[in-house]
Amino acid sequence: MIKIKMCGLRRETDIEYANKLMPDYIGYVFTEKSKRYITPEKAGKLTEILNKKITPVGVFVNSPIKNIISLTESETIKIAQLHGNENNEYISALQSENIIVIKAFIIKSEIDIELANNSPADHVLLDAGMGNGKTFNYSLLKNIRRPYFLAGGLTPENILNAIELNPYAVDVSSGIETNGFKDFTKMKKFTDSVRKD
Repeated sequence: MIKIKMCGLRRETDIEYANKLMPDYIGYVFTEKSKRYITPEKAGKLTEILNKKITPVGVFVNSPIKNIISLTESETIKIAQLHGNENNEYISALQSENIIVIKAFIIKSEIDIELANNSPADHVLLDAGMGNGKTFNYSLLKNIRRPYFLAGGLTPENILNAIELNPYAVDVSSGIETNGFKDFTKMKKFTDSVRKD
């Protein structure tokens, strides 16, 4: 069964929606430039009401390692998802603290696929860009040699095509929103489509 990650949750209502639909993962964005930014304090409160069967993930861009460690120690998040220029040394430093790492790669060419193949991260996420709502050229995936999270422009309308690629997980954010906020109807349609089997 392909796993589901819903990213950019930032309201109690979003968590209530997630608790009804039970995605495998939810994501908090800790990058202040993002319109989905959430403070560590607010995220901690949301995790308290999150169903314990759902894994909370923190999304970071070139964040100080100590900030990530703090969020895992407080159990606000269980996984760190990295979207910046974090190198292998950075990833290893987190792993040495027993933190599971998802490293995101923007896929524009076969070179990017090779970088993902060779990453020491526990998981890789293949994306079209930073939340631009667009998909990438899926034909590049023919050379991926490891399980991956598929992200970038996924919606309830195109998810059936995406899951034919058999990713480990699908990661959705803007595709389940209306006017910039999570929409339960879209979240449910997305979830139902992935789990239709």
